[in-house]
Amino acid sequence: MAELISVIVATFNREDALDAVLRSLASQDDRDFEVIVADDGSGPATRQLVQSWLPIWGERLIHVWHQDRGFRVAEIRNRAILRCSGTVCIFLDGDCIVRPNFVAVHRRLAELGWFVAGNRVLLGPHLTEQILSRQLRPEHWPLPAWIGARRGGDVNRLLPLITLPLGPLRKLDGRNWRRARTMNLAIRRDDLWQVNGFDGAYNGWGREDSDLAIRLIRKGVRCKDGRFASGVLHLWHPANDRSQMSRNDQRLEGVIGCARIAATEGLSELAAPPHGGCARIQPGGGPSPHSRPAVERSASI
Repeated sequence: MAELISVIVATFNREDALDAVLRSLASQDDRDFEVIVADDGSGPATRQLVQSWLPIWGERLIHVWHQDRGFRVAEIRNRAILRCSGTVCIFLDGDCIVRPNFVAVHRRLAELGWFVAGNRVLLGPHLTEQILSRQLRPEHWPLPAWIGARRGGDVNRLLPLITLPLGPLRKLDGRNWRRARTMNLAIRRDDLWQVNGFDGAYNGWGREDSDLAIRLIRKGVRCKDGRFASGVLHLWHPANDRSQMSRNDQRLEGVIGCARIAATEGLSELAAPPHGGCARIQPGGGPSPHSRPAVERSASI
């Protein structure tokens, strides 16, 4: 039987983009997956959007939310992992549209002892506005359409849209943690538990994905190159607030310079029983069901 895959989509107050992402996921060739919307404190409009998709997704769509206390995407992704049922977690940003074979490609690339780092095409503001306002379906556009967009300056490159059978070449640079970006990153759930997931100590934009990749590689899980196979379409957005970048850079340098594998504020901290003590860990790497924390979900999910 095919393993269930969990697609974790991080979002914050951008309903039009999230709608486009959910639409692209709804037309996947591979149907053996669930979607967990990891909501970093959005307002009611995001919850309403998720609810509007329930007739299509049913129980395969879960909305995990926490209160807005600044950019805490590492923590909300951990909360989403706690709700996952899949053996592989694919991390996706809420403004990254996927092509119809996205899940199938990640399933094919998934392998014990490896995580998969994909890439993206960056869309310009004009093309992004057209896609969102007119509800276009760029995930179905043929390559000639993208060549035209490139000539018009609406995308930054075309290579992520090209498929090449790289085979063993995908494993040549398995210790390269710099390739890992959570806008397109697939990791086995057991491996995430082995390193205690993302480190919620990262607040503000940046470096939490690099921190995770470094600790995975230190644990012995290698990075497989997902380029020329799994590229996503990244909608334009204004630059994120990088006021915390210096502090996050310092934290990352500390991780690079030490031997630590586990996140300091990770999955086990969120999964701890409410009255103290330690969460019980199952043989598969996750917590026992009764030790999982309560998380806010969309009504009727």
